[in-house]
Amino acid sequence: MLVAEGPFDGVMGFSQGGAFAGLVASLLEPGRLEAFQKAEKNGGMPFPASLLKKGSDGKEEVIHPPMKFAVSYSGFGISTQPLYAAFYEPKIQTPLLHFLGSVDTVVSEERSMKLVHACASGQGVQGGVARVVTHPGGHFVPASNKQYAGALIAFIREAVNGSAPDGTKGSKEESAEDMDMPF
Repeated sequence: MLVAEGPFDGVMGFSQGGAFAGLVASLLEPGRLEAFQKAEKNGGMPFPASLLKKGSDGKEEVIHPPMKFAVSYSGFGISTQPLYAAFYEPKIQTPLLHFLGSVDTVVSEERSMKLVHACASGQGVQGGVARVVTHPGGHFVPASNKQYAGALIAFIREAVNGSAPDGTKGSKEESAEDMDMPF
């Protein structure tokens, strides 16, 4: 799907999908293939073969450019087992926005913070946009409040119009009417 339907600027997910958004962003980053190859020698999992192709020089390369951003709603770090280390070491460089419910009883704060701490930007603020947004609810997407939608929009604008993980400048802002939307 990444090749057939892409390229994509970003990825978002809720709960397990939020954890997966972090994994996808990680996998597509420059240098991640090498991190997996190094970790595999020490018992880590191999880089997913479905994300590789042969480059013009005959070397393996990732099939999709790095994501410009990722968003995780109630997401979490999948594991601290060495098998999964290459997803998180080195830290995820892709700008990742975390939405966490303060009374989430499905995903503990400790598990959510594993994903936050796996990101280079962590709990910081970049371009005036916070990387962790806490809402006073549970395990859901806080879509009905303007403040949370505003945080998401500001984050995506900064990620897309600012610098990409590979250091290149983002593209010109698109109008919503010009975007290819699945709804």
